[in-house]
Amino acid sequence: MSLLNLLELMQKFNVPNIVFSSSCTVYGQPDHLPVTEQSPIKEATSPYGYTKQMSETIIRDAVHADEKIHSILLRYFNPIGAHPSAEIGELPNGVPNNLLPYVTQTAMGIREKLRVFGNDYNTPDGTCIRDYIYVVDLAKAHVAAVTRMLNKKGKSPVEVFNLGTGKGVSVLEIINAFEKATGLKLPYEITPRREGDIEKVWADASYANKELGWHADTPLVDILASCWKWELKLKERREKEEQDKKSDQAAQAE
Repeated sequence: MSLLNLLELMQKFNVPNIVFSSSCTVYGQPDHLPVTEQSPIKEATSPYGYTKQMSETIIRDAVHADEKIHSILLRYFNPIGAHPSAEIGELPNGVPNNLLPYVTQTAMGIREKLRVFGNDYNTPDGTCIRDYIYVVDLAKAHVAAVTRMLNKKGKSPVEVFNLGTGKGVSVLEIINAFEKATGLKLPYEITPRREGDIEKVWADASYANKELGWHADTPLVDILASCWKWELKLKERREKEEQDKKSDQAAQAE
């Protein structure tokens, strides 16, 4: 409904362009890798994937119905990391569903151990493979997409771009890279597969590289170091909040 409301307001106020945050989940479990923008849209494996498929369809229909509207659909692969300043990062509510917050919270001691969902997939080490893209590189892709639309460089009313590195990395490889980036040992256990997880997927991002002049080229070790820096920053904030709380309580007691 939020998307429908937004599209209606775009028409009302003559806003012609929309960049949509889509996802590689629209491809389901691809038959061929890497995934290109021409890869078929398959049945989604999760409600999240269905929402992205449906939203893309709604946008295409809106563009078809109103020739003044144009859109770029950015299909994210797996965004991770934090801003180098450690002032902006990922802070999920409750137990994280995404891998990296769970990794950093485990390393911090907030979680006892990391759960690796399945090690019997058809991959080199048996764990799922994803295309992990640095969130700052992802942000730069949005700037490139908006600039393309403002400069009217689009080749069609609806354009699609895969945003990824073009390289698949397994869960165990992420764990090893995190340990290398931080010097910490990460406790983990292998648990049963999680429903809805795709076995392996990574992008062919060459079209985005060519058309947007954009590349996701931040080294994985640097990305994981940014995750840990953010977690350390969160610890500082928690400690300061606790200290401020104690100071307030002491002042009230006086």
